[in-house]
Amino acid sequence: MNLTLRVWRQKGPKEKGHFETYQVQDVTPEMSFFEALDKVNEELITAGREPIAFDHDCREGICGTCSLTINGQPHGPDEAATGCQLHLRAFKSGDTITIEPFRARAFPVIKDLVIDRSALDRVMTAGGFVSVNTGSAAEANSILVPKDKSDAAMDAAACIGCGACVAACPNASAMLFVSAKVSHFALLPQGKPERDRRVLAMQKQMDLEGFGNCSNESECEAVCPKEIKVCNIARMNREFLRAIFWSKE
Repeated sequence: MNLTLRVWRQKGPKEKGHFETYQVQDVTPEMSFFEALDKVNEELITAGREPIAFDHDCREGICGTCSLTINGQPHGPDEAATGCQLHLRAFKSGDTITIEPFRARAFPVIKDLVIDRSALDRVMTAGGFVSVNTGSAAEANSILVPKDKSDAAMDAAACIGCGACVAACPNASAMLFVSAKVSHFALLPQGKPERDRRVLAMQKQMDLEGFGNCSNESECEAVCPKEIKVCNIARMNREFLRAIFWSKE
């Protein structure tokens, strides 16, 4: 396979970016998309040029750091997959592929395809935890959790915080991410004591970070690599209204 890559290059956060074109020769459909980028970088380094900066860690769809928009789609054309899980078999020889970083005011570009997603970390710091004493694990049946609740909590906990939902949303909303974190704890008894403080703090921090509001486009669900459902947003809204009501009592 031979491919043409149009890659966003930007030297720094305050620099003006632009697209550069690279030819990738003799790659195979079995190669991952990141392996193709590795090949380009090897050629650039050999030629004495600066390689393309892109974020990655696990390359197994776990870490959520591969913040690439590929042909206008966060993480590329494959469903329920991250950018590192994308393979070249998703394209045809001769294709031109445009690669750029996630676009959102809350995700400033650091360099090339690397963005700063620390806004999501600050939202988590605001309330994405439970305050419990450490020590040995409690006996499994000491707190009974209905199966439907535990299943829903586990589904929400699958969120890896990649930010694709933000990149896909016309408003750059982080509601799917935040609602997944809120739902994870709201559905379990361990999260009940801090439920009101949690949702109020995380919602406030989300707004402070400059994320937009949800307008029910559901683009976030469509691109989520872990298939987090928008029903979590409805749950977070209910939790928020409940917290507002009880805070006025």
